[in-house]
Amino acid sequence: MTSPLPRILLINPNSSAATTAMMVAIAAACCHGRAEIVGATAMRAPTMIVDGAALAASADEVVEIARAQGDGCNGIIVAAFGDPGAAEIRSFWPRPVVGIGEASMREAARDGRRFGIATVTPALVASIAALAGQLGLAAQFTGTRLTTGDPAALAADPEQLEPALAAAARACITEDGAAAVIIGGGPLAQAADRLQPQFEVPIIKPIAAAVTQLLQRLGA
Repeated sequence: MTSPLPRILLINPNSSAATTAMMVAIAAACCHGRAEIVGATAMRAPTMIVDGAALAASADEVVEIARAQGDGCNGIIVAAFGDPGAAEIRSFWPRPVVGIGEASMREAARDGRRFGIATVTPALVASIAALAGQLGLAAQFTGTRLTTGDPAALAADPEQLEPALAAAARACITEDGAAAVIIGGGPLAQAADRLQPQFEVPIIKPIAAAVTQLLQRLGA
């Protein structure tokens, strides 16, 4: 008999079921049949977390979801860029927990690379820099470059989002000297998938980075 596939719970701290479905589909594609991905959506958060207060406030519900749905799962992905609740889950849950922010920064910083972040949320810049510091990667972090306009409106408009993120990524490279660029945010995952062909440096996709690292830890 073959062993059952590992089951990974992807928790979306944003209260958008559509975003959860999109991220689950991307994560499943990254698994190449090596794991099953199931999604869970926060209900008390905004549809898109755009500032530090909402990011911090979302952690409690992320932890509640892990406690309620973690049984029968082999790993958890926290799919918001600030990794809300990930540290708390690790304190009581014995299996691997990966946040997309940490996963993407570790991937971007591999081999000593300097890396930047292209994203849509100016009110999260301080939280992003704090995460790089917590991971011991501040010296390699070249900073965050931002799109213009309302983050939620831009994220909902793929025709505008992709070129806006591409411009921010180019600024990371040409102005800041980044050797890799992270597309910072779970709701930006589809745009991140499409950007790599426009660049010679690695464009780091947080969902893919989290899946890769979690599968490694699960031995899948």
